[in-house]
Amino acid sequence: MWQLYQFPLCPFSRKVRLLLGEKGVGYDLVRERPWERRDEFVDMNPAAQVPVMVDAERGGVPLIDSMAICEYFEETVEKAQMISGTAANRAEIRRLVAWFDHQFHRDVVGPLLYERMEKRLVHAAAPDAKVLREAMKAAIAHLDYTDYLLGHHNWIAGSTMSLADLAAAAHISVADYLGGIDWKGHEETARWYSGMKSRPSFRPLLAERMELLTPPKHYDDVNF
Repeated sequence: MWQLYQFPLCPFSRKVRLLLGEKGVGYDLVRERPWERRDEFVDMNPAAQVPVMVDAERGGVPLIDSMAICEYFEETVEKAQMISGTAANRAEIRRLVAWFDHQFHRDVVGPLLYERMEKRLVHAAAPDAKVLREAMKAAIAHLDYTDYLLGHHNWIAGSTMSLADLAAAAHISVADYLGGIDWKGHEETARWYSGMKSRPSFRPLLAERMELLTPPKHYDDVNF
């Protein structure tokens, strides 16, 4: 049985969990607080970052980094291929995954996590209102882009669901949990996200809560 080291509001762990759910791969969750830099965890991953996956029964080298983990299961589990199509299609999927993992995370999710979660749980400090406003403003611009993509395709990267959709949903869901998404004027993205929230792979994420942090009332409502 696989073990996935993560914490509930890690978007990279959520991306992996969605992929595993779509592929039907069984695993156990291990709650890890990477900011504590626990010795046993740092021994597994010197970067002290989640997600990390370990085969608890067979041992072996831990799988580290969300994209490396996703690529591993994409190569080893045939069900529900998430990086498929022509070489150009696959390149576009990977580009959009990187866009959410880097740009969206840098501009939106990262600042929200630091201000609303890390400051409260680790530093017992209040969030910076200016940083929060900038993150929410950036979220609007990023959702304008997802509206554009979804206005041309049924899914983020084309005509079928892909890892780009899982990455997008993972990051957006964390931003939404932290109150950083204004859904007004983003009907295309809201329609797509409602469908993602309805998938069996997504329901466990919506049911989870981070200690001391309560999401908005609409957070786990499919018909938000």
